Amino acid sequence: MNRLLRDLSKVAKRAKLSIALSYLGLSSIAVLVTLPALGAQRVFVTFGPLEISVPISSLELFVKTGVVDDRWDGFTQYANREQLEQLRQALQAKADISPVAISQFLYTPQGIVLLERLGRVIQTKARQPGFYAIRSALILAAADPEGLTPLNVLRKFPTYGIRIDVGRGLEIANQLTELVNKSNRAIAGVIQLANDRARSTPPINPSQLQDPERPGSFNWEKISLTVSSNRAGRTFPFDLYLPSGGPTPAPVIVISHGVGSDRFSFAYLAQHLASYGFVVAVPEHPGSNAQQLQNLAAGLTSEVAQATEFVDRPIDVKDLLDFLSDLPKSESKYQGLMDLQQVGVIGQSFGGYTALTLAGGAINFERLNKDCRQEFNTWNISLLLQCRAQGLLQKDYNLSDSRVKAAIAINPITSTIMGEANLSKIQIPVMILASSADTVTPAVLEQIQPFTWLTNPEKYLVLFNNGSHFSTIEESPQSLFRVPTVALGAEPALARRYLRGLSVAFMENYLLKNLSFRSYLQPSSFKPVSKDGLSLIILRSLTTQELEKLLTTTSPSILPASPPIPQPAKP
Repeated sequence: MNRLLRDLSKVAKRAKLSIALSYLGLSSIAVLVTLPALGAQRVFVTFGPLEISVPISSLELFVKTGVVDDRWDGFTQYANREQLEQLRQALQAKADISPVAISQFLYTPQGIVLLERLGRVIQTKARQPGFYAIRSALILAAADPEGLTPLNVLRKFPTYGIRIDVGRGLEIANQLTELVNKSNRAIAGVIQLANDRARSTPPINPSQLQDPERPGSFNWEKISLTVSSNRAGRTFPFDLYLPSGGPTPAPVIVISHGVGSDRFSFAYLAQHLASYGFVVAVPEHPGSNAQQLQNLAAGLTSEVAQATEFVDRPIDVKDLLDFLSDLPKSESKYQGLMDLQQVGVIGQSFGGYTALTLAGGAINFERLNKDCRQEFNTWNISLLLQCRAQGLLQKDYNLSDSRVKAAIAINPITSTIMGEANLSKIQIPVMILASSADTVTPAVLEQIQPFTWLTNPEKYLVLFNNGSHFSTIEESPQSLFRVPTVALGAEPALARRYLRGLSVAFMENYLLKNLSFRSYLQPSSFKPVSKDGLSLIILRSLTTQELEKLLTTTSPSILPASPPIPQPAKP
C-alpha cells in the first residue's frame, strides 16, 4: 500500500503533465490520475495489483471544512498542505456551462472520441468502460443547482462505485510525455537552426528596414455586404475594407477565420492591411463560425462543423471573388478599384486549411482513410476535425483558384487532410505560422513537418515561440466562449503586432513586387525577447532529413524533459 501511495504522490507532482492533459480536453483525467482521492458513493483506485477506496462523504467533508477524516488519512499523509488545498479547490472548481451545451458537445463526434478516451481510465466498479456513465454524470452535474464541479460530477456518477485505473492513466501520461519531449526537441532545434542562419546573414542597415508593424498612410472605409451562393441557399456576410487615396486597382486579400470565430476575429488585421492600400474582404463561413457553436450550445445542431465545410469554405472564397468581380457592374463606385488577378489569402486554423487549399493543396482521401483508422490512438486532437472529411463523397473537388497568388496559413491543419502528396502541389509563395504552445494543431505535426513537404522555394516557416493556437485571434463581440487567459500564450498583443507586420511585408513583396519590404522577412530582423516572452523565428528552408535529425538529437528544450512516470510492479 505504501508503494502505491508513494507512486501516486509522485504523479501528483507532475503539474506540467496535468496542464498538458487539460489543454487536450482531458482535465478529468488530469485531476483523477494526479490527485489522490476521488469517489462516487465510493471511488476505487487501482494500480497494478493494489487497490484502495475512499467514500464520497469523506471528500464532501474535506471540501466543506478542510478536515481529512481517518477514512483516507493514511493516503493523504503523502501530500503536503499546499497539495491538499489545491485538491480542495479543484474539487469545487465550477465550469459555467449549461447542460444543453455540454450535452450537445458530448454527442458530437469530437465529444464521443474524448469520452472514449476517458472511459479507458474512468470505469464502473465492475471494470466496464465509463463512457455512458461519464457522459451522464457531466450532464446531470451541469443541470444541478450546484453546477458542474468535479465533486458534483462524482456525485452524479450513476453507479455505486467509480474505478480509476491508474495504470492505464499512466500509460496515457507516458505517451503524452514522449510526445511533449519529442516536440520540445524539434522546436528547440528549429530555434537553434534559425538563430544559426540568422547569424550568418549579413546585418540589415536599419535605414533600409521598413516597419510594416506600424499603420500605413491610407484611410479606409468598411462596407458590409452579403454573398448569395447557388449552393443549397448558402448565404454569408462579409466585410469589405476599401482604402482611399492609394494606387488602383489594388490587390485583394481575403481573410478566413477558424472554427468558432467570425469576421470580427481578424478585423484588426484587415484594417492594418487596408491602411497599406490593399482591398481586404473578410467572409464569415456560416457552417463553422461563432454562430455555429452557439447553435450547438442551444441544441440546434449536432456538429461543431459538418464534413461539407471542407469544400464549402474554399468555395465561399471563390464565390466571394466572383461577387467582387461582378460588383462594379451593378455599382459604378467600385469600378477599377480591385485587381482580382492578384489575390492573397490569409487563414487561421480551419481558415489556414482554406488558404492552403485555394493555393493549390487538395483533400487527400487516401491519407485520410489511412490515418483516421488510428484516430482514437493519437494525441493530435486536430484529427478530430480533419477526419470529419471522410464523410465527403471521395472525389477531386478542384478547390484551388488561379487568382490566388500568395497565401499565409496560421496554425493550419494539414497533416492528414492534405498530407505530403497534396501539400507539395502548392506552387505559389506560402508562409506557414506555427506556435510552440499550440495544443489544438500541434506545431511539429501540423506545421513544421508539413513545411518540409513544400517544394516551392518561395516559402517561409514562422514560429511564435511561447505562442498558442489563440495568440493571433482578437476576441470578437459575437463570441459565445471566452478563451481563458492561460490559453492565449505569451504576449498575444505582440503576436498580433508581429502578424500585422508579417502580413504586410509578405503581401507587399509577392502581390505588389515591392522588394523594400523583403528585408523584414529575413531571420535577422527579429531578436528573441525573453525566455518566457513571445519571440519570433523565421526559416526559409527545412528538409525532412534536417527535421529527423532534430527529432532524434537531444537539444536544450524550451521546457525541461519529463522523465517517464513509474509503472506498478508486476504481481
